[in-house]
Amino acid sequence: MSEVTEKFIETYNANIQRQGADKLLTWLKTTDFFTAPASTRFHGSYEGGLVEHSLNVFHELSEEYDLYIKKALANVDSAKMNAESIAICGLLHDVCKANFYSVSMRNVKNEETGQWEKQPFYQVSDQFPYGHGEKSVFLIERFMRLHVDEAVAIRWHMGGFDDAVRGGCFAEGDAYDKYPLALLLHIADMKATHLDERIVSK
Repeated sequence: MSEVTEKFIETYNANIQRQGADKLLTWLKTTDFFTAPASTRFHGSYEGGLVEHSLNVFHELSEEYDLYIKKALANVDSAKMNAESIAICGLLHDVCKANFYSVSMRNVKNEETGQWEKQPFYQVSDQFPYGHGEKSVFLIERFMRLHVDEAVAIRWHMGGFDDAVRGGCFAEGDAYDKYPLALLLHIADMKATHLDERIVSK
């Protein structure tokens, strides 16, 4: 078990005590969640990138929440936006990517030798085409009930990159207006992706 996987499990168990959480974690261990990449070629496109990204989003969401509370905005619902909700949304927003990628081979020219060599690469191989955020919500709720604000946050964490938004759906804006957790998760996801996980060769 890798160090980042151990950290994920430790964080998960320390913060998520909801009924069914143990069954969800057991299921995750039967998938490739802990070895999968976070994407095919953008951020975290290497083995273990997904679990690393999930931890990064959790940490960014925790910081965003702390900043939000310090502003003392009138619409803060501290009863719902607690440590467990932050852990659920941060750690589990991308469970839709479990069993989502496969490894294939392609020919790449070695610039030093001039020879063509087979190299592995990740490609999407979606066995359950159900969308992105909505798929994560569905998978989580097979084992553990989500609060409404958690479900909305996970559903819309992709923001303008969500296929429904690109198709003209306006529900994302309503979600961010009504549920601060949804906007904070999107911000945390973007910060983790574009600041914490700059494209690197691994």
